[in-house]
Amino acid sequence: MSMSPALSDLSHLYQTEFVRSARAVGVLWAVCTLCLAIIQVVVLVQPSWVGTTDPRHQGAHSGTMGLFEVCVESDWPVPDCRGGLSSLSPLPSFQSVAVLVGVSLWTVWTSVLCLCLFRFCSAATVYKICGWLQLTAGFCLALACLLFPDSWDGPEMRSLCGDSVSSFSPGSCSVHWAFILAILGVLDAAILATLAFVLANRQDALLPPDTKEVTTGLLMSV
Repeated sequence: MSMSPALSDLSHLYQTEFVRSARAVGVLWAVCTLCLAIIQVVVLVQPSWVGTTDPRHQGAHSGTMGLFEVCVESDWPVPDCRGGLSSLSPLPSFQSVAVLVGVSLWTVWTSVLCLCLFRFCSAATVYKICGWLQLTAGFCLALACLLFPDSWDGPEMRSLCGDSVSSFSPGSCSVHWAFILAILGVLDAAILATLAFVLANRQDALLPPDTKEVTTGLLMSV
């Protein structure tokens, strides 16, 4: 049964507007995904997860600490840093946290590379793959943020923040911007994963019924 010309024009207009809106939202989602990947790199390499707030505290030094590096202020303009990502060896107290952040970083960048699949696979499939990858990345990063305060009772934290430091108690230190950025990364990953699943479902749900029938007939004929 053929469609009337008016219904056919309305269906074509509906599809055109849907494709434009989906592309605009998809581009924004892809850009935010790339931003999340960059945020993950910054979170991993920056030695600014915690830092001293009261350097006059007994036994404490003024400086900051990350997952791989401890930087203490010295007489030179540049802080005296120990460790680094180049050694691929995180601080002993934060090994589990560094592994979780590394897994999160890997999954996010994998989702970025999966954007190339739009040329070879259906958009719904790519969105679902990226959504699961981003959901995994957010879960790993959230777990790292939860384990990080529990790892404060270590020699590295004691040397920087004083003897009063313990699990969930940073002593003379406080959380710095890299840890806060990691928490924001968790929220970003959750939002992007949700948006990816929504876009995947809307790819088929918003198509007109006649278009679905035609698509199904073509697939069956093949």
